[in-house]
Amino acid sequence: MPGPLLITQRLERLMPELLNLYLDQMLPLDVAQALRNEGHDVMRASEVGQARADDYEILQKAIAENRILVTLDEHFGDWVILPLSKHPGVIRLKINPTTSKNAINLIIPFLRLHSLEQFRNHLVILSPKRTKWIFTA
Repeated sequence: MPGPLLITQRLERLMPELLNLYLDQMLPLDVAQALRNEGHDVMRASEVGQARADDYEILQKAIAENRILVTLDEHFGDWVILPLSKHPGVIRLKINPTTSKNAINLIIPFLRLHSLEQFRNHLVILSPKRTKWIFTA
């Protein structure tokens, strides 16, 4: 019979890591709620007074709160407009059409497969057909 440590290790591999996420103002409430239902700690820009904040301010808030930023904004990844260095992670969703259903169906299965440390200092460009990981630090 396996000991408690072995059983715990098996369970940890089966259960996805719960993440602290920061959703920019482009992602609607139902996306946040779906992520919360998965157990993630989700903060939305529009819930913390950043409904009209620019990309730099959004990124700085995510960094200050030690949260992975989730965005639809194409500026994340354009080093001229918004250079990235050290951060908890940025996930840019590329979906068309940009519906809540498409966002939820893309990000939830993806997050189940990855841990917090994998995102650190990475920009992840996530689309239904491809995932691109870019180290930024």
